[in-house]
Amino acid sequence: MKNRIKKIVTTLEGLYLLQRSPIEDQRGYFERMYCAEELRDIIEHRSIVQINHTQTETAGTVRGMHFQKKPHAELKIVSCLIGEVFDVAIDLRKGSPSFLHWHAERLSSVNHRSLIIPEGFAHGFQSLTDYSEIIYFVTSDYFPDAEEGVHPQDPLINICWPLQVRNLSPRDQILPFLNEQFHGLS
Repeated sequence: MKNRIKKIVTTLEGLYLLQRSPIEDQRGYFERMYCAEELRDIIEHRSIVQINHTQTETAGTVRGMHFQKKPHAELKIVSCLIGEVFDVAIDLRKGSPSFLHWHAERLSSVNHRSLIIPEGFAHGFQSLTDYSEIIYFVTSDYFPDAEEGVHPQDPLINICWPLQVRNLSPRDQILPFLNEQFHGLS
């Protein structure tokens, strides 16, 4: 069986870029979005328990940076179905060599890429096009009491958003900025 998903290591341990290989013909293409067998070494003992879908109307809109605390921490596999997004993960893991570093990838309906974001990372994205849709597979149910976040314009993190940040939700506008008292997620 030919592998349809290539795993690419990023500079942050545990964070992977996936390059999907669609099968194309004159009708269009068929694409495998997820394969437990091909991703066994990354997914390990986890199971996908939810599939979430987000639609964003306006370029520049930022959603995030969100995470769930233990015991409800989640691994996410994020893909863009329509348009293009700048997908960002921040390493918040206590003791990690890349603590407070961020990594971003452009995900689009054209480049057939996904980002695997492990537990202990905050996640968010900026829509680079008017009208974008992303889908993400997660390994934990949503628990509102376990959800937290980091302000997407936190100067300590200093994410270089490609477009002017716009349309933060009321919830994202009040996400905290990190300070020297933040030592990471255990």
